[in-house]
Amino acid sequence: QVSVMESGGGSVQSGGSLRLSCAASGHTYSNYCLAWFRQVPGREREGLAAVDSDGDTFYEDSAKGRFTISQDESKNTLFLQMDGLKPEDTAMYYCAVRIHDYCTTTWSQGLYFRAWGRGTRVTVSS
Repeated sequence: QVSVMESGGGSVQSGGSLRLSCAASGHTYSNYCLAWFRQVPGREREGLAAVDSDGDTFYEDSAKGRFTISQDESKNTLFLQMDGLKPEDTAMYYCAVRIHDYCTTTWSQGLYFRAWGRGTRVTVSS
């Protein structure tokens, strides 16, 4: 069974850093795509960054230059290093996993992901 669970959210001041973690399981037997998303109440979910089983990484514009996605050697933990945080980064952050596929162009739309975590909240104060 494929599952993911996020941790590492919290409150920081503008300009600060946080590292989110996502414990993932049940995905490494096939090609996969692990991704980070965020959502603010009343707004659409936004794809941030993704990494696939080949180690290729993908970033949406909102994450480029400030956020870094990575996975540990076991490929069971996904990270999102967030630097230079801004108040507009305040959101609930989610990780998700897609199996039997790489991170194609549809990943940022959140399509075909098998499992989603419950989210971890990030609050950035000015």
